[in-house]
Amino acid sequence: MSYLLYSQAAQLKLHEPVPVTLHPAAVYLSSLSEGSRRSMLSSLNAIARLLTEGECDAFSLDWSKLRYHHTAAVRTALKQRLAPTTTNKMLVALRRVLTEAYRLDLIEASDYHKAVDLANVKGTGKLRGRALSTNEIESLIDCCYEQGGAIAIRDAAVIAILRCGGIRRQEIVQLNLDDLDLATGELTIHRGKGGKFRLVYLTTEAISMIKDWLEIRGDLPGALICPVNKGGKVILRHFASDGDGIYKLVKARAMIASVKHFSPHDFRRTFCSDLLAEGEDVFTVQELAGHASPATTAKYDRRGEGRKRRAVKRLKFR
Repeated sequence: MSYLLYSQAAQLKLHEPVPVTLHPAAVYLSSLSEGSRRSMLSSLNAIARLLTEGECDAFSLDWSKLRYHHTAAVRTALKQRLAPTTTNKMLVALRRVLTEAYRLDLIEASDYHKAVDLANVKGTGKLRGRALSTNEIESLIDCCYEQGGAIAIRDAAVIAILRCGGIRRQEIVQLNLDDLDLATGELTIHRGKGGKFRLVYLTTEAISMIKDWLEIRGDLPGALICPVNKGGKVILRHFASDGDGIYKLVKARAMIASVKHFSPHDFRRTFCSDLLAEGEDVFTVQELAGHASPATTAKYDRRGEGRKRRAVKRLKFR
């Protein structure tokens, strides 16, 4: 970032409070799900600090004052510091806030269109994270049952749902007991990413592990997956909506099982990759994973060059 932009920090700062209904950042964030809101607020705060050398956050920056030279400089700075995926996510937040400023008549059309005319940063195409092997998943489950107790059995149920449902950590913490049909293995996701409804289906083995947890949890209505205190008492409430508790749970379980570090999202990667490897079509896997586009699902195809080579060999001249 240039000194010229930092020297304009005072000009970019709001000098009096703005009602939330007229603040572009507040309007944008209010349109998001709770999980996305936290992530995008963090992005907007980072951009505001970047533009003003730490003087402003998302709510004290006057977004309507941003022009193309500001947004282009932000893109350059983010590209130099962050991975392409993270940079592009932050650029989405930047564009969306400026769109709200335009809709609220806070910025002229010509200034708005120039400011949001930012190309995404191209990545390598390589997915972050990793897929888990069958042996690693088995080790995670085994360590839960070997340890025993309410926490470990709860963790086994979490792993079963993440592995066989392929759901996001923000989705698992929203689940209620009545979202699960034990007879059919059907699990209802009411508010997935983008507020979308979908159904996923658990295997018999996964259902068995969840039943073990339910014997401890009990059959009272409420959160399917609950915190458990050190004394083994179930606290019948949801984990925090950002899914951070699930992340910590999985991280701790990986350490106990001596499994190389992975994130809850890596279960989604494994879920999609394994289904595609078993010959399921991309559109079915897309629906199960709740992806907005089949192109996203296709990125998880690990079958590689051998699959393409075998496909070509089946071609005939006559």
